[in-house]
Amino acid sequence: MFDLATRGDGTTTCLIGATAYDLPTMPETASPAQRIVAVVPVGALEGAKSRLGGTLDAEERRELAIDMLDRTVRAALGTDGIDETLVVSPDREVLTRAASAGARTLLQRSQGLNRGLREARDDAIAGGADAIVIVPIDVPLVSSAALEQLIAPLAAIVDRPLVVLAPDRHGRGTNGLLVAPPDAIEFGFGGDSRAAHAACAEEAGARYVEVDGPLSLDIDTPDDLLLVEQLMTETADAL
Repeated sequence: MFDLATRGDGTTTCLIGATAYDLPTMPETASPAQRIVAVVPVGALEGAKSRLGGTLDAEERRELAIDMLDRTVRAALGTDGIDETLVVSPDREVLTRAASAGARTLLQRSQGLNRGLREARDDAIAGGADAIVIVPIDVPLVSSAALEQLIAPLAAIVDRPLVVLAPDRHGRGTNGLLVAPPDAIEFGFGGDSRAAHAACAEEAGARYVEVDGPLSLDIDTPDDLLLVEQLMTETADAL
């Protein structure tokens, strides 16, 4: 059963109570080449990552956000199969940094993540996008290889509409989302977004796929930050 709920930012999204989803078997027939636009949503640098306030001061959080922005944009720009990287943000400094790295930028006029994503989606559709892949900046292990894994089902599955989701390590959030065509579902970021996106995919009759991997780790709480630091230390020690 599905319910429709209106979030605080005005987005109407489907909600479902189920938390387990079966992965479909990919057919051997490959789909033709398609134009894929990576959308990187970024909030204002001022006050970024406020939930880390007990661990990092304001300047440290700002530097962290800038580092994650740069890392995410580089990964998207270097991903085979992604034709364009679009950074959407209400922060002009963010847009300047993104443009200098080679991304296209869009000044967000509305408020809220989901509304900003709708602005970017409309822009991508106007530019001829067949699919969009949403890449949040708070995924520290993002890489071109990880993004290639996220978009791989687009070439392997001929069914449309198609929704591919990378869940967070807690099984509740969405750390990567591919939608083809771009307007196949509405965005449901915030809260239990994994369940919301899966439910909306089913409601729309879309093929739904989940992928595991490094995108499952994000930085949202002090515990997340500690885990990332431990992983980085272990990696450095192994070299």
